[in-house]
Amino acid sequence: ETPRLAVKPMNGNGRGLNLEALTAEEIKKLIQRVFLASTAGTGPKMVVFSGVEHGNGCSLTCARTGEVLAAMGAGSVCLVDANLRSPSLDAYFGVDNGLGLTDAVLHPGPILDCAQRLSQTNLSLVPVGSRAAEVERVLASDRLGALMAELRTEFDYVLIDASPVTWYADAIALGQMADGVIMVLGAKSTRRETALK
Repeated sequence: ETPRLAVKPMNGNGRGLNLEALTAEEIKKLIQRVFLASTAGTGPKMVVFSGVEHGNGCSLTCARTGEVLAAMGAGSVCLVDANLRSPSLDAYFGVDNGLGLTDAVLHPGPILDCAQRLSQTNLSLVPVGSRAAEVERVLASDRLGALMAELRTEFDYVLIDASPVTWYADAIALGQMADGVIMVLGAKSTRRETALK
């Protein structure tokens, strides 16, 4: 079962807040601002999501953005779990992590062989794969760029979940192949100096 935010903290009036509804609304705003605000389809089509720190909800934000974007009917969406240090999208969606990004990089064949169609017909996932321990080989491979270009031609939107930018250079390398990077900050926990750095 897909994990959902079920916590309903009390607000000042004694009524519970529906965090799932608030999260969905914020995700819709993000999608409107980043993906759908431009005219004539000139907005970003491939975006890397990277947290500033471990555990600040980056993978969840990436996954929920993909779900909502696909549900809006904006086009075909592919989520790529490129968080080679701490993959989680396969567990979030409850799918097998047998073949994925690392396998596609280190072995010949199209990356579409690793893409798994999720519940919505226009949402797919490329999990991290079975060779995640070979992080440096995967990131240094010339094949990685070619596979990202292949995904760009096959899907209308490609959302890439990456490792935290303050700990690893993964998001920087992936960001050079994408149209942009969305940095995810922890509300009331990420230090301003860390975010600026």
